[in-house]
Amino acid sequence: MSTKAPTEEILINLTSREVRAALVENGVVQEVLIERTSRLGLTGNIYKGRVVRVLPGMQAAFVDLGLARTGFLRASDVLPAAGTLPAAVGEEQNIRDVLREGDTVLVQVVKDQLGTKGARLTMFITLPSRYLVLLPRETTLGVSGRIAADPERDRLKQLMTRLMGPDVPSGFIVRTAAEGVGEEPLRADAEFLARLWAVVAARAERAPVPALVHQDLPLAIRVLRDLVDSATQAVRIDDEKACRQLREFAASVMPQLASRIEFYAGPRPIFDLYGIEDEIQKALVPKVELKSGGYLVIDQTEALTSIDVNTGGYVGHRNLEDTIFRTNLEAAVAIARQLRLRNLGGIIVIDFIDMLEEAHRRQVLEALTAALQCDHARPQIAEGSSLGLVQLTRKRTRESLAHLLCEPCPTCHGRGHVKTPETVCYEIFREILRQHGQFSFKGLVILAHQEVIELLLDEESSRIAELEEVTSKPIRLQTESLYAQDQFDVVLV
Repeated sequence: MSTKAPTEEILINLTSREVRAALVENGVVQEVLIERTSRLGLTGNIYKGRVVRVLPGMQAAFVDLGLARTGFLRASDVLPAAGTLPAAVGEEQNIRDVLREGDTVLVQVVKDQLGTKGARLTMFITLPSRYLVLLPRETTLGVSGRIAADPERDRLKQLMTRLMGPDVPSGFIVRTAAEGVGEEPLRADAEFLARLWAVVAARAERAPVPALVHQDLPLAIRVLRDLVDSATQAVRIDDEKACRQLREFAASVMPQLASRIEFYAGPRPIFDLYGIEDEIQKALVPKVELKSGGYLVIDQTEALTSIDVNTGGYVGHRNLEDTIFRTNLEAAVAIARQLRLRNLGGIIVIDFIDMLEEAHRRQVLEALTAALQCDHARPQIAEGSSLGLVQLTRKRTRESLAHLLCEPCPTCHGRGHVKTPETVCYEIFREILRQHGQFSFKGLVILAHQEVIELLLDEESSRIAELEEVTSKPIRLQTESLYAQDQFDVVLV
């Protein structure tokens, strides 16, 4: 029986201080990406930095990037010294042979600052475009592993070998979006990346130390570059000016997709479509309900993320083994979605309910593997442990949804999370717009925790003024001492 290909939509909610994007497949939210002006991600940025400390015992170095914390550079991520041969396969070059304190290095952030850890760096720089990734300091040619058909992989390799020629000193990786694409779009991408690298290299030559040399694209454009594919039916954005900018970008880079970019002007907030706001709220709590009555418990810690599967209220219809098997099958699909939605990375350990039959264990693992195929972070499943646990790793480049939207609770000293005052402010803004679109009123009173009210009166005062202009109604702020930090009310008067 053939399976129907998924249909995708991408919804983008844009305000002056925050951009949010959601990937929806067949009406179900799969991924949520958030970027705020107060906390822009660093992944993909290129810096000219200075080595401030070399640690032979860790085979790593710390690099001053001009940020609050120094970046971390492993020996395996350092370019071999000029005139030396790369380390043999399975061997790692000695950090003392290639770096000294005070050295100037050009590095790229591959993992954001997470918690108390500084950014993870590499000297093997990559510059992505729609179809290709340029490797300016390497000469390799690779094709995305998600392009499975051997004839297509061979076609793309031959085409890129011809485009690169013998004199091109850079390497390329062909991205998944290039599947079925002809020579001209790939040539245009390759030429664009070559020009971009020339600009970056020239800027790096002139820049002081430390300095930001190249910043990755803003979130809305990165979504077009990285997430839009042939299955994407529409990209909807609720800001008219940004919509025009996205269409202009698409027209120059991916003209066949420009017509799919739409301005959303509906009466409901765009993230109310498909229940995205509700899904974000659910993704911030540990318990995930399954349709059968079972549930998952997801616990994210510093070292790893554990996921426990339980039958809950599901009693089945045949016998205990069948009940457990069906719960685990449903959980496998739900877990794959939660990893993407919550942006969980690093080591992930799944404790499925114990099954007696080997065939059932194999089918559950196959279901999990199949559900993970759509994940852009390409999780890798390891062999099962002797305790029956399923272990996998998922690439972590940015903070998880919970770490981005929440902060450690001062009441429970970090054992749980509470939404930040900034997050509550944005929720209040969205609630004001929602009330304005549905009801008539003479004014608004916002009741909230003192921290939230102070932020509204200070850094977010301009946004309150904008909302008063939009609604043509006065907005009054009132502190409620008994409210928790993430609790608020918008009262119509």
